[in-house]
Amino acid sequence: MDGAALGPDTKRTSVLRRVLFSDSLHYVSAAGLEGDVCAFELPAESNPIIVEAISGRSLILAPGDIFLGTPGYRESTRWVVGGIPTGGLVPGDKYWVLAQSGIVGELVGESPREKGHLGQVKYLGIIHTNGGQRLNICQFATGPNGPNGGNCDYGAPLYVVLGTSAEVGKTTAGTAINRSLRQKGYGRVIALKATGTSSLGELLMYLDFGVAEAFDCVDFGLPTTYPSDRVGVDSVFNSALDFCLSVPADAVLIECGGDILGANVPVFLKCLRERRSDAKIILAAADALGALGAKLMLERMNYSVNLITGLCTDTPTLRQRTEKLCGITAINMARSKSDVVLF
Repeated sequence: MDGAALGPDTKRTSVLRRVLFSDSLHYVSAAGLEGDVCAFELPAESNPIIVEAISGRSLILAPGDIFLGTPGYRESTRWVVGGIPTGGLVPGDKYWVLAQSGIVGELVGESPREKGHLGQVKYLGIIHTNGGQRLNICQFATGPNGPNGGNCDYGAPLYVVLGTSAEVGKTTAGTAINRSLRQKGYGRVIALKATGTSSLGELLMYLDFGVAEAFDCVDFGLPTTYPSDRVGVDSVFNSALDFCLSVPADAVLIECGGDILGANVPVFLKCLRERRSDAKIILAAADALGALGAKLMLERMNYSVNLITGLCTDTPTLRQRTEKLCGITAINMARSKSDVVLF
């Protein structure tokens, strides 16, 4: 239905957290493209699903609910794989909620893990402004240049957390590093989740642990940094680095979501390398062999690992094996202080 009105209390997912909405909303029947603000309906015969609200809290979508999200891509090694069909989402067709943040697309495959967000929804159309302009999250992105025109790198120490896959302890490592920085007197730390799938909950976790500001791909105009090898993603990464490196800070903490081969992490690392070669690299790995493979892969990218953490440090046996194989100190950041190695 063209021009269908939506109430001001229509549920909105966190991928739209930067969008400025008017009091009156309506959608029109048109193809939905990446980043477009779109209306979806959870069919009446469905089970409830759980997504992330623009506040960051868990939001239940009940059968029959209309909600706002965006088409996007996801290539998780642990959760869900899917994306946008050629030509965009078709009004009236059914798609899948690929991520808790409200990313919707065709489902390619999934892991056996339980996922509260995964459910089929009907695509209704794209949201237009009162002036007839389609809304897209890129219209509300942080500017391509930083607060100082993108020309000033404050030279704050850089800490980059990488992982061999999802769910291996990257965010745990990131918050532990921030805690140690704060204990050492670093008053203002900036956090950037540079790659992967947007998650306001993860940014709020960093803020809870005391970072001054936290950003991810939504802040720079993309719902995720998938698919791999996407054209032009380097410009998004450069915008993120322009901004974060030009913000006055005592340290910049970067987490790359996903693994070191996916989510365009190699492209990001190349962009970073062209600006700064002094970043400390923290690798989170699931096991000793994974840590060794990642270490060798990063050496091919001209990066040296400074510290290993993650599931490969959960027991003394595995931690010692990891250190012996890789020749790099390994500690469990969920239990130990990281300042003995990093500072």
